[in-house]
Amino acid sequence: MDKIASFTVNHLDLLPGLYVSRRDSRGAVTVTTFDLRLTAPNREPVMDTPAIHTIEHLGATWLRNSERKDEIVYFGPMGCRTGFYLLVFGAHESADILPLVKDMCAFILDFEGDIPGAKPEECGNYSEQNLNMAKYYIRRYLRELTDSPRLAYPEARA
Repeated sequence: MDKIASFTVNHLDLLPGLYVSRRDSRGAVTVTTFDLRLTAPNREPVMDTPAIHTIEHLGATWLRNSERKDEIVYFGPMGCRTGFYLLVFGAHESADILPLVKDMCAFILDFEGDIPGAKPEECGNYSEQNLNMAKYYIRRYLRELTDSPRLAYPEARA
């Protein structure tokens, strides 16, 4: 079998950043998948599940209510717990989506109150949330995106 695109990225060199993972086209429709990598894979602890769950709820809610809501296909966590995938209609570059991701981060950092979608009738695991830890990870990520944004995957090793 062919390797899927995300398995061809050398995770030993990967640092937090905002990367184009892949582009898929069918007819006139293109979807760009972005890798929002919040932690350095295999070099620092993975994010805890309650924080990931909170980032997912807040991020998805904000993105689907943003001025670019009609472009959003999906926002959700990576199974490895080092980041998130954001799927957007259109053929985009990381720089195109950077302001949107920074605004999403600002929303999460400013958020107070009940987590959207965190009621038993709205979520299959509604009680597993951690806003404080979500803000911790997002604060670190936003600092990376602001101070030294990485917008392209590292070159493959020889």
